[in-house]
Amino acid sequence: MTIQIPFNRPAVVGREYEYMKAAVESRHISGNGSFTKRCHHWLESDTGCDRALLTHSCTAALEMTALLLNLEPGDEVILPSFAFVSTANAFVLRRATPVFVDIRPDTLNLDEGLIERAITPRTRAIVALHYAGVACEMDAMIRTAANHGVTLVEDAAQGIRAGYRGRPLGTIGALGALSFHETKNIISGEGGALLVNDAQYADRAEVIWEKGTNRSQFFRGQAEKYTWMDIGSSYLPSELTAAFLLAQFEEVDRLTAERMRLWLSYHEALEDLEKAGALRRPIVPPDCQHNAHLYYVLLPTPTVRSALLTSLRQSGVDAVFHYVPLHSSPAGLHYGRAHGDLAVTTSVSQRLIRLPLWIGLTQAQQERVCEVFKEALGVARPVR
Repeated sequence: MTIQIPFNRPAVVGREYEYMKAAVESRHISGNGSFTKRCHHWLESDTGCDRALLTHSCTAALEMTALLLNLEPGDEVILPSFAFVSTANAFVLRRATPVFVDIRPDTLNLDEGLIERAITPRTRAIVALHYAGVACEMDAMIRTAANHGVTLVEDAAQGIRAGYRGRPLGTIGALGALSFHETKNIISGEGGALLVNDAQYADRAEVIWEKGTNRSQFFRGQAEKYTWMDIGSSYLPSELTAAFLLAQFEEVDRLTAERMRLWLSYHEALEDLEKAGALRRPIVPPDCQHNAHLYYVLLPTPTVRSALLTSLRQSGVDAVFHYVPLHSSPAGLHYGRAHGDLAVTTSVSQRLIRLPLWIGLTQAQQERVCEVFKEALGVARPVR
């Protein structure tokens, strides 16, 4: 059947076309122009980070963290296996070894109670990935990182406008990475940002961002020559991307509120199925201020999930599963190692479904998604 309710639909919500036209007319559409600088200012003001740098993707921002940490072959980085490939690839590119640790069964975030046992003398960093815009248990991770002298990095790809105890995600670790991919809450098609929260990294981050040169300092009059200073790459997005993004930033309050309304609508509609044991809804701890990035459910078994996905697609609904565990992937087996059996990660990855959630999704469309759930599931055995 033709898909009638897509999983995602990117939205133009404000002055995107106007700003892109202005960027073209400015005759500066390469990176680090006026729209990029306005986006940097917005991010620094909104999050309170020490320095913000737009990137062409969250992947690029994570790669910059690996460069800033001066990783060497054999160094280890602790991260969840329930993650997108970029979370590991950024460090593998520096020939570091990702050490995969299991996730919590409630938030699906890195289990802070397992990190200590995974640390070795080669551990250089811990990566806190905030799944679905729900924060990791950051206080415990901060203590563990400090006790062992390792750096805490936040993969906050899904975390803009989410928080932990009132602090914006991406600003709690030394370095944080955001995504503005078209599936995220705030979008620019492709795009991301590095948030620098430890001042010792700020100047070097700008050099790495500018292909390893001091170009930005030179144009600010802070350097006599514009030259090659360090390793780096072309991590800047174009001004067209920045112009589109700025228009989205200006609508962030409205967009976040609308996503929260959609999230809560699903949460209320599926409550009876959870009470009947047919599925498990997302869990958000009290210390976490989530951003309604995505709505997922956990089914009792992989077989139930497969049958439900089939029913949804036959009904024109494009619901999808999520990560294939990195520790079981060909590259994960080759480049990384697993700490423990990662039983929660394996189980969750086989039972999770993400539901359509995007600006413009109608009440009737949401009701149709929930109707298919109720028709297909009935009452199953309890979900844990």
